Amino acid sequence: MINREWHLRSRPVGWPKPEDFALVETEAPAPGEGQVLVRNTYLSVDPYMRGRMSAAKSYAEPYRLGAVMLGGAVGEVIASNADGIAVGDHVLHYLGWREYAAVDAAQAVKVDPEAAPLSAYLGVLGMTGLTAYAGLLRTASFKEGDAVFVSGAAGAVGSQVGQLARLKGASRVVGSAGSDEKVRLLVEEYGFDAAFNYRNGPVAEQLRTAAPDGIDVYFDNVGGEHLEAAVGALNLRGRIAICGMISVYNNTEPAPGPRNLARLIQTRGRIEGFLVGDHYDLQPQFVREVGPWVASGRLKYRETVVQGIENNLEAFLGVLRGDNTGKMIVKL
Repeated sequence: MINREWHLRSRPVGWPKPEDFALVETEAPAPGEGQVLVRNTYLSVDPYMRGRMSAAKSYAEPYRLGAVMLGGAVGEVIASNADGIAVGDHVLHYLGWREYAAVDAAQAVKVDPEAAPLSAYLGVLGMTGLTAYAGLLRTASFKEGDAVFVSGAAGAVGSQVGQLARLKGASRVVGSAGSDEKVRLLVEEYGFDAAFNYRNGPVAEQLRTAAPDGIDVYFDNVGGEHLEAAVGALNLRGRIAICGMISVYNNTEPAPGPRNLARLIQTRGRIEGFLVGDHYDLQPQFVREVGPWVASGRLKYRETVVQGIENNLEAFLGVLRGDNTGKMIVKL
């Protein structure tokens, strides 16, 4: 069987360019001892992948030049040399950016396509959902009555953060997004109390209008101007959880930090970054609590689905541009 997979040819400088990548045809691998062969059905593309394309030291190993890249994927087992996983099972794993993958059984998690659509295990019920849950509840120490501001709120993580805050009794939930259509989605479908298009004016001014009494929690997916505005709006003992800073991922020079950090002294505010990998102990609790909300429709989600592995790179670039509403998924 022919297996198409995406390789990193050169490390991008600034915005990734098509010539930094190559779609390569190889032979589908045979599963070794303790492995299963998975025909991938859905692939995930996520902002953190931009960091792995750089050689800079980070929390995740850089992608190797001339080798297939990695990412979340879910698919069907078509051959098995492992106990406990049979042909026909569906599994979640992290050998994406390819059509077929030989996966160590210990690194594969069986998922039930009857309980939820397969793509949901890459988003609302997967790493994306756990990121929202852990960042809001543990890192930001959310409590009932808090006023919450979420940047990148129409994205996969941000949309879930806002809904979780609402379901858990936030006094006010405010989101920012990059289009008027996404702003309407936040208010009309996801139940945000207010939202604004950050392209329509200074973030600080729009946030002041949307949250006139200030904010207790800021969940940051964007950084830059948004972070500075949030520091300015922070109430006494407010908390900021740094999940991502997509506004600076393609910068070739260090981005200036917020100019108003001294305000944290006045507010006794706290800023803390986090990685979802440090919070996998919350996974059982997350599934128990959030699964029923998803099944009942109380927690809504959207996906932007791109067809075909040949469009995997364009889907990734679309995430960096903010083209997606909800989770960006590639369907093979």
